[in-house]
Order: sequence, then structure tokens, then C-alpha cells
Amino acid sequence: MYEFPLTGAQKTFLRGVGQTLEASVKIGKGGLTPEFLKELNKHLNARELIKLRFVAADRDERPVLAAQIADEGRCIWISSVGATALFFRQNPDPAKRVIDLS
Repeated sequence: MYEFPLTGAQKTFLRGVGQTLEASVKIGKGGLTPEFLKELNKHLNARELIKLRFVAADRDERPVLAAQIADEGRCIWISSVGATALFFRQNPDPAKRVIDLS
């Protein structure tokens, strides 16, 4: 799993930012396909923080899928509410970072 130490305050900050986001990525019946992971990486590289919507997953499947997405997408699963989840991956290049966590 992708490890990047976030403090509780940073996670709270990211959840606050995430409330204003629209779901930019949706996962449907196909699950974690290579195309989905490519799209996920594209959005994470551009925005760092994304909101994902689970379209066809029921309540019990969502946490399992979110953990798999965090693992395979090399990002951090910040939180989930209903059928949406927040994921974060900081850009390694400080000049390209969108979100300041300091």
C-alpha cells in the first residue's frame, strides 16, 4: 500500500476540500480495469485529490474496492461517505503540487 504520512489535521483539511469536489472518476460494474486505473492516475496526477463515485457496488463491497484502489493506484484513501470516496496522492514534484499540506 502507498504510504505517505498524513496527520489527522491534514486528513481533516483534505476532507474539507473534498466536500466541494464533484466526482471526477466513477467505478462501475467492470471494477478495477486497466482503463479505470489509467483514468485514476491521470486525475491524481492533475489534481492530487479526487472524489470517486461507486456506481454499481453495494455497501459491503465499497470498503474492499476502496482499499484495492488505494493499493493499486498508489494513493491514500482519505474517507468514504455513502457511494463516494476521497483519494489523495501528492505530486512528487513540489512545483506541480496543487494542494499545500504544510
